[in-house]
Amino acid sequence: MRSLQELENKLTSPNRALIEDLRHLNGDIIILGAGGKMGPSLSILAKRAVLEAGINVRIIAVSRFSDERVREKMEDAGVETISGDLLDESFLQSLPTVENVIFMAGQKFGTSGNEGSTWAMNTYLPGRVGHYFYQSRIVVFSTGNVYPLVPVDSGGATEQTPPGPVGEYAQSCLGRERIFQYFSSVNHTPTVIFRLNYALDLRYGVLNDIARMVWNNQSIDLSMGYVNVIWQGDANSFALRSLLHCSSLPTILNVTGPEVISVEWLAKEFGRMMDRTPRFTGTPAPTALLSNAGEALRRFGQPVVSLQYMMTWTVQWIESGGADLQKPTHFSERKGQF
Repeated sequence: MRSLQELENKLTSPNRALIEDLRHLNGDIIILGAGGKMGPSLSILAKRAVLEAGINVRIIAVSRFSDERVREKMEDAGVETISGDLLDESFLQSLPTVENVIFMAGQKFGTSGNEGSTWAMNTYLPGRVGHYFYQSRIVVFSTGNVYPLVPVDSGGATEQTPPGPVGEYAQSCLGRERIFQYFSSVNHTPTVIFRLNYALDLRYGVLNDIARMVWNNQSIDLSMGYVNVIWQGDANSFALRSLLHCSSLPTILNVTGPEVISVEWLAKEFGRMMDRTPRFTGTPAPTALLSNAGEALRRFGQPVVSLQYMMTWTVQWIESGGADLQKPTHFSERKGQF
């Protein structure tokens, strides 16, 4: 995996399970906040899937599209795009009220010192969207950060684990969930709360963070000693398939890979693969931000891309000078300060 074209093709290639599921889905799909890290590949993946399924479904991507090249790439793939600010009420009210909504809008980085904007995006906007799209199915992107840090040997927080968000970003994400839960209850809007951590597409993600620190001889903080990861293509596929699992008492799904992975082990493996010696600071704490995705894996099956493939591709990407989005996950953050 050494070229952007190869990476984007892999991220947007639908598997058979996704194609078959979308054949059973009624109506068009609108993706709100589609211009971020995951939205472009999710939008194109959806379009390719419906084309291969042979169904006449519109895929509509909504974003401010600060990078016009992203918009052009979507349109070239057959995705319809609408540009505007979702916090602008008149723009929101102008959007087509289609049957299926993927809600991806949100703010994480820059939360500290910009709390008002974070709460507006993560909590106020969901209220406006929940009100406007009350007759749709809605899959709401959320995060495992709504959970407390859990014992490493617990296997990760399950959907039954009570929330315990650490820091304002995580608190605002729980607020997002609660607002969508409210509108789902009041209007009987079928909803899935899609708690994701951490997605990887080689240009960003936990594996990218760790491998680049090894490659650049930077110290790796082991205090958050264990993580979960999932290939972005698998996460996007699960999100689209979740449209068939929406319920008016919202379905909550943890979405990540099946493994609880040691950060130290990852760094040493990357060091072996890249002929580098990793450097460490700190020691692993007995707790970490971990999710148990057993329920999602029961519904959707195992991710198509394994941890070993992700690691191999990450090394190939970095050694060949592949791009980095410069958006670190801050996976080692234990106080919720982003």
